[in-house]
Amino acid sequence: MWESGTIEFQIMELGIKSQRRILDLVWLEKRYVGSRHTSEWFNTAGRNVKTGLIASVIVSQWTWAATILQSSNVAWQYGISGPFWYASGASIQVLLFGVMAIEIKRKAPNAHTVCEIVKARWGTAAHIVFLCFCFLTNIIVTAMLLLGGSAVVNALTGVNIYAASFLIPLGVVVYTLAGELKATFLASYIHSATVHVVLVIFVYLVYVASSELGSPGLVYERLLEVASRSRICKYPLSGVGQSCGPVIGNFKGSYVTMLSSGGLVFGIINIVGNFGTVFVDNGYWVSAIAARPSSTHKGYLLGGLVWFAVPFSLATSLGLGALALDLPLTESEASRGLPSSSSSPNIPNVPMLAGNLVSILTGGAVHALCSFLRPQNYDWESTKKISVVEKEKSEEVEEELEEEKLASARRWIVKWGVCFTFVILVVWPLLTLPAGVFRKGYFTLWAVVAIAWGSIASAVIIALPLMESWKTITRVAQGMFTNDRLLEKIEDLNSKLQAIIVAMPEAQRIYLLKKENEKMKEISARRDHISSA
Repeated sequence: MWESGTIEFQIMELGIKSQRRILDLVWLEKRYVGSRHTSEWFNTAGRNVKTGLIASVIVSQWTWAATILQSSNVAWQYGISGPFWYASGASIQVLLFGVMAIEIKRKAPNAHTVCEIVKARWGTAAHIVFLCFCFLTNIIVTAMLLLGGSAVVNALTGVNIYAASFLIPLGVVVYTLAGELKATFLASYIHSATVHVVLVIFVYLVYVASSELGSPGLVYERLLEVASRSRICKYPLSGVGQSCGPVIGNFKGSYVTMLSSGGLVFGIINIVGNFGTVFVDNGYWVSAIAARPSSTHKGYLLGGLVWFAVPFSLATSLGLGALALDLPLTESEASRGLPSSSSSPNIPNVPMLAGNLVSILTGGAVHALCSFLRPQNYDWESTKKISVVEKEKSEEVEEELEEEKLASARRWIVKWGVCFTFVILVVWPLLTLPAGVFRKGYFTLWAVVAIAWGSIASAVIIALPLMESWKTITRVAQGMFTNDRLLEKIEDLNSKLQAIIVAMPEAQRIYLLKKENEKMKEISARRDHISSA
């Protein structure tokens, strides 16, 4: 175990280096691309963020400590059904939020936050209510993120968990204040790329490169051995509290089946609970506001599909790998690093399921009843009148805000968002039911899907933002190593001066006369120099 003081210093050093890199990227864009970072830019990043970066932001926002820890934990508890229900139950909200994102562009194109939209539509009272909802959601989410991250660092290094909780967010606070929303987006890309690189390493390590496992077939055989009814689950053959023998609630006690009551209950809890943490988190609304109109819906759909790989592929390798290696893990050890609200041993699933269903069904019933009894044919003119703080010349293509194109984008995201939601929630699980306990070939196919999904998602989320921003990257590189950017600025200044002079005849006459005098003086000086020689 490392010394606590040393680790605390290293956390601070890592935070300082990270924020320095992020701020350097923002400065380079400002210096060589010419971005004007006003108060409007601070809140919206210019409303011109493209598909790849929006997708990486969504992946980063939705990848909590629990995304990796709890998904692996439910794989350890329920087998293959755990990672699937975690991934499908938490990705559909992002897929469906794409519909809301394009509606923002249609009905409140100049908005800055969701609460601003609520105030313009429903007034001050509703605004205060949503302020409380959003504020409490962000407090809870922030607390879970800090607790999960600090608990992981504590488990790895022994650093004081309270010190880690204060030190970890310091760098984030600094680059957010100094670098604005664009800095958080750039940081999100780095985070997403890092997570997916780690994902690919672990997936290939378990199913391809490991000397102890190294193939889906061997993992499958080990999983059957761990859940075997003939296995003796007593010390010293098995550790106290270790996962051993048939799984309660799973079909035939197997880890390689989707027929798991525990996995299904967890999936329903996950689906219901995560709607609140997406739709009431202002971060997802801000990402939609910052996105380019033509990229909004595609960014959210891509983000949801790419994020699916994080819990599904990673937990299918790490969680099942821990089972296959027959590691002497107990429930408390498997749950270390998880906030109590994410840890299954601490909170029974049935009461949590009941509470979640009551909350969402009651709210939905009240909403539907009020809508039918007192319908409102609202034209959304008040939200369209929301003004920008500072009017800037935007790079955004005006045609993208045309109602016809936005309506087409809405139809596109509704079609594909609902389609993917139906596939991963209904079609995919139903196709696995006839298999019962998976055979080796079926499990191999399952593992190949996890490997392929993780690999393709990683390649897309790393490469696409770079490809879309290649022109900007090239301009920055040219500006750093050549004088091209300086020459562009000089030419732009000359063209502006020329336009002013042409628009003012008297100024043009004075300018031309001055240029003629300077030319005559230069000729006279040359003659004097020749005559003196």
